[in-house]
Amino acid sequence: MLGYYVPEPDEAMLISGGKTQIDGAPFDVVVGHGKWVMPFFRKVRFLSLALHEASIREVCVTTQGIQLNVRAVIAHKVGNDVASIVNAGQRFISEQENEMNQLTGQIFSGHLRSIVGSMTVEQIIRERDTLARQVLEASKREMASIGLVVDSFQIQSIDDMDSGYINALAAPNIAKVQREAAVERARADQESAKAQQESLRNQADYERETAIKRAAIKAETDKANAEAAQAGPLAEARVNQEVIKERSVLAQAQAELREQELISEVVKPAEAEARRREILAEAEAKATEIQSAAIAKHNRIALDQQLIEALPALVGEVSKGLGNANLTVFNGAEGVNEIMTGVITQGAALLKSLQEQVASAVVDETDGDTPVEGRQVSGS
Repeated sequence: MLGYYVPEPDEAMLISGGKTQIDGAPFDVVVGHGKWVMPFFRKVRFLSLALHEASIREVCVTTQGIQLNVRAVIAHKVGNDVASIVNAGQRFISEQENEMNQLTGQIFSGHLRSIVGSMTVEQIIRERDTLARQVLEASKREMASIGLVVDSFQIQSIDDMDSGYINALAAPNIAKVQREAAVERARADQESAKAQQESLRNQADYERETAIKRAAIKAETDKANAEAAQAGPLAEARVNQEVIKERSVLAQAQAELREQELISEVVKPAEAEARRREILAEAEAKATEIQSAAIAKHNRIALDQQLIEALPALVGEVSKGLGNANLTVFNGAEGVNEIMTGVITQGAALLKSLQEQVASAVVDETDGDTPVEGRQVSGS
């Protein structure tokens, strides 16, 4: 719009041509906002408030007489206050950047030479920040008088103009650093070799453990497979063993049963027969004794009477013998009757036999002319 001006954010607008100025300034200063300016009667100029950079390269001589080539860079700009803008505008409005950078470089170069001349090379090298701070402090007043402020001052490089002084100073340190570097490098190589050997050992241990685990797993697998393969035959063998065991028990039971049967069928009857024969033999012996006694008395009646009286005792002995015998009766009550009948029949037969034997003895004695008193022979 005609007559209305607005400065950039990094600019200050200078308006000249007015009759009255604020704070004694020769022109009006407008920053950050626009303003109406009467055409033809007022003149508008703009001053940059942006940051500028000036580089310097200065040959300085130390207190030791050693020349040093110092390079530095200065970051500067016009101050934001009205006084700084007025001072800078009066000096740099026509040729802002070149004149501003040139003048700034000259101011810093002079103070840099002065301060380096008061220090030794060793101090400059060790205390570079101190050198930069002293140069900056010494230049502030002059920079403020021309409306400029310094944001930073940095020394970029310092060399001794090929005299070799700085290199000579650095040689012991360089040798020390190289020596320490070699030691550290050797230590690092040793640690690396040690770590590599440790890694190889660990790898070998892991491989051994893996092989052992694989072998163990394979052994367990083979064992399981073998057990699975033998499970059927083992089960069948156990079943066969149980069958054989049961058959053995059955055979033993059958043998015991057969033994009992043999005892009942053979041994017991044989024992009974032997006992019967023993009883008969005892009875015959008794009868013989009685017969002898009767013959001695030559008394048949007495003999018969004795036989009759002895018959119950003989039958009793037979019965007693049968009672003591371990007999097996197969027909119950009928079997008992049969045994008793047999005992009585045997007793009668025994009596008859004794009578016949006594009679025969008496006859034999009669034929021999032996008198017998009261002899009587009975055939029944």
